[in-house]
Amino acid sequence: MTTQPLSAERAFALDFAAEIERIASGVRRALSTELNRRGLVVAISGGIDSSVSAALAVRAVGAKKVHGLLLPERISSPTSTSRGRLLAEHLGIEHEVFDIAPALEALGCYARIEEVCRAVHPGYGAGWKNKIVLEGGLEGRYNHFKLVAQDPAGKIHEARLEYRQYLMIVAATNFKQRVRKTMEYFRADRLNYAVVGTPNRLEYDQGFFVKNGDGSADVKPIAHLYKSQVYAMARFMKLPDEICNATPPTDTYSLAQGQDEFYFGLPYAQMDLALWAYEHGEGAAALGAALGISEAAAMAVYADIEAKRRATRYLGGAPILMGDPPGAA
Repeated sequence: MTTQPLSAERAFALDFAAEIERIASGVRRALSTELNRRGLVVAISGGIDSSVSAALAVRAVGAKKVHGLLLPERISSPTSTSRGRLLAEHLGIEHEVFDIAPALEALGCYARIEEVCRAVHPGYGAGWKNKIVLEGGLEGRYNHFKLVAQDPAGKIHEARLEYRQYLMIVAATNFKQRVRKTMEYFRADRLNYAVVGTPNRLEYDQGFFVKNGDGSADVKPIAHLYKSQVYAMARFMKLPDEICNATPPTDTYSLAQGQDEFYFGLPYAQMDLALWAYEHGEGAAALGAALGISEAAAMAVYADIEAKRRATRYLGGAPILMGDPPGAA
């Protein structure tokens, strides 16, 4: 093990020109030899991951063979849509906007979420906003979730969620990713294109994706890259500053929320470094020194990484078969 101090510069150094060409070449090869598709569909959220994935798709097959989809819903930030349009225009790709709110309304997505919100905060109603916040794990306690709501006057209301209430909100919000993926595959089938998945390494490793939702795709060009590397790649590829400088939101709940609040417990740059350190056998003392936290807190971060791996392992797994299907090796 190296004696160099743990740092982002040491962990995330990458030859971006070579890596971009390697990814583009791999995507082209997958399309022609394994997928037998003639182009790529990318859902563009305006965030860094989908932006870099779209740019890599263009590098792989050219702008004329990449189709962008912007799939807003009732609580999507207008900024997300404007950034998505900006990216599509910057890359020169064909793109379309499809509002999935009517589909979510018909499926009962919003009604189910609001039912839980009213049960937890009895005054919840028109004009209120909500989000789920993760607490506990990095303080050495069990992870638990709070429902944070803001009333129309701006007052914040907080209450711990019962597990069944948490599951209902998550199940309902997962409609969003699954409906989006349905639209991606509809467009891909119509064009004989493949679907690009956009999770980065941190999300992929820690299960921050929806099974049969944003976790589903034909090719995932950045699943091996830490989010810090994705940001750096975006700048290397000269994507618009508005995208490169944006803070990653979840864009899942009506009240503004960062990924660290909902899932990771730390800002992405710190979680990236923690995951790299964990994967490379760095001790908790070294991680604590790098992040400016105690050794005990760093040990809690490592424990949380392992706990999320165990809890979400099934998300990326293939269906479990009870026998060998025809044609199995």
